[in-house]
Amino acid sequence: MKQFRRFPKLTLVSHHASYLIAALQVRYGPCNDAPDFIPAVTQAVRCLPIHRLFGDRAYDAESHHRVCREELGIASTVIPINPRGPRAYRPTGPHRRRMFDHFPRRLYGRRWHAESTISQHKRRLGSAMTARTPRSRESECMLRITTHDLMILRHAN
Repeated sequence: MKQFRRFPKLTLVSHHASYLIAALQVRYGPCNDAPDFIPAVTQAVRCLPIHRLFGDRAYDAESHHRVCREELGIASTVIPINPRGPRAYRPTGPHRRRMFDHFPRRLYGRRWHAESTISQHKRRLGSAMTARTPRSRESECMLRITTHDLMILRHAN
């Protein structure tokens, strides 16, 4: 049986133009990213108006599209379809089917802003953590994100 080393995983929601991080969910991996999607987006909507939300394939679920559009008031979700099973098929849910039929490839190119946010964070603050316990690692993650945002805000003024 293969042993995996546990590590902190962050799910972030960032603003594409400023690279400010509006929401953060901390878990320990390796694990599936999908359960952190709704809590992170819900947290972000409280402090940032979101018109269009970009995500990667890990977040492709009908429930994610539905909650974003119908409950959180996000007009558009741009999440590529993650095919299930050995063959690609046309999804049955209305939101995933819309993504399947009319995926905005040109717009999806903007998702690189999320990767730039993470890259910028690691360049400025490093990727190594000093905390050793799970609770202190979570605190360090939150502190690093707060520091990242404060550095951006200070630089903007």
